[in-house]
Amino acid sequence: MAKTQASFALQDRSYRNKLNVQLENMNPLDKIHALDEIEKDIILCMQSAGQALQELGKEKSSQKSAETQSQQFLKSLSSVESKLSEQINYLTQVSTGQPHEGSGYASAKVLQMAWHRIQHARSRVRELEETKAKHSHAARQQQKRQQEHAAAQQQQQQQAAAAAAQQQQQQAAGGGVCGSGAAADGAGAGSGNTASGSNAASIAAELGGGLPPN
Repeated sequence: MAKTQASFALQDRSYRNKLNVQLENMNPLDKIHALDEIEKDIILCMQSAGQALQELGKEKSSQKSAETQSQQFLKSLSSVESKLSEQINYLTQVSTGQPHEGSGYASAKVLQMAWHRIQHARSRVRELEETKAKHSHAARQQQKRQQEHAAAQQQQQQQAAAAAAQQQQQQAAGGGVCGSGAAADGAGAGSGNTASGSNAASIAAELGGGLPPN
């Protein structure tokens, strides 16, 4: 009994894997077509159920017609259940990342995630490079401004030193001129005094010559 159940489970698993492989290999149009078929089966199932209930609701219902509609309903319901189970099983394995045996979904998913990580890393590297370029440009501009400021200060200091030296030279030259002027004034005054003395002696001699003797 256990062997039989295990055999049935293995067969069911193998069957589901084959169905999943078929669903995975289907292109998008085929998948849409499969969903359309399921929708048609659901509509047929509802129609069969409605006709069966309508037949049973008649005063003189036909048992054969009711049985036919009931069998059609059960057949459509079984088909819908089977197809929906296949779709749900496939979507469950795809959405949870648990691929069936023989599926290439896991490898494709890993490759896709790796590609996304590479793209994200490239984007981050690009952002870091742009930030680095901005900071480097700002640092160069700041260094240039500092150099210009230092050069301006040095030039101002040089101009101030040159002005101070020129002022000292002018002061030294002005002191020499004043000393020479004072010496010249002294010499002129001495000469004037000597001339005045000589003139006074001459006048006295002349006056003395004209006076009567004692």
